[in-house]
Amino acid sequence: MMKKILVLAAFLLLVAAACTMQPTSNNGATSNANTSAPKAPMVSDAEIIAKEKSGWDAVKKKDWDAFGKLLASDYIQVLDDGVYDKARTLSAIKDFDLSDATLSDWKTIPVDKDAMIVTYSSTVKATYKGQAAPAGPYREAAAYVNRNGEWVAIFYQETLAKTPMPSPSPKKSPAAMTSPGTMTKPAETGPDPAANEKLVWDALKSGNFDAFASYLAADSINIEPDGVYDKSGSVKDVSMMDSSKAELSDWKTLKLGDDASLVTYTVKLPGMGTEYHSTIWVRRDGKWLALFHQGTPAMPPPAAKPETKKM
Repeated sequence: MMKKILVLAAFLLLVAAACTMQPTSNNGATSNANTSAPKAPMVSDAEIIAKEKSGWDAVKKKDWDAFGKLLASDYIQVLDDGVYDKARTLSAIKDFDLSDATLSDWKTIPVDKDAMIVTYSSTVKATYKGQAAPAGPYREAAAYVNRNGEWVAIFYQETLAKTPMPSPSPKKSPAAMTSPGTMTKPAETGPDPAANEKLVWDALKSGNFDAFASYLAADSINIEPDGVYDKSGSVKDVSMMDSSKAELSDWKTLKLGDDASLVTYTVKLPGMGTEYHSTIWVRRDGKWLALFHQGTPAMPPPAAKPETKKM
């Protein structure tokens, strides 16, 4: 009898120890997950892709009410002729006559539990104000946020894809590159996305590409006319350019959530003309990092009509 009591007592002690230890282990795992990676979105990839496709279907059907309901009140759209708010988007889209669209290469990027980015390619058959629109392909991106339980589009940008060619853009010569010995410690980023983006350009202008790399999230992507780059590809791409004379203007910022913000702005660079840029900044492990960037060259101004001589 005594032996059975001792065995039972030992068993109860083991159970009590396990119950005492388990919450500590779980709490630690939750804490690590929350700081080292974005929280899983409260929506599936398929649902977000279906939302984006429904927007294209609404435009094709000219169902402007359905299209408008997909957009957040503070929605921002970036095209080759500028940055649109929701009201301007809904007005301009009525001049777009879409007869067909092929969408492919879908990818999603979780931002946090209340925000997600989706990227894809498109080719279209369409006219705008009666004039044929370029067929593409286009590189597309959209960001969705959870607003009161409803996932709505808050950002969209389109860039006409171009085959990589010898670029007329300025190149940084080896002599002009900043030597490793002159590299300075990167400045700290914060919740202001415009201030963070200016730090990125300070690094680019000085040729401090180590600092530039430190501002990018490990899973960052950069969409440009000539391709889509991961972090290492982005660093290599910017290191081949001379950005020292870049002029930045027209800053607009938009908060996507507690841990994510969007900034859009205009870049003018000798040899490259004007471009519209957007970056989504996220907070990871307490540090603000660039997760997504896209550049869209501005549409060339219309050619001036030749003057007719008066008789």
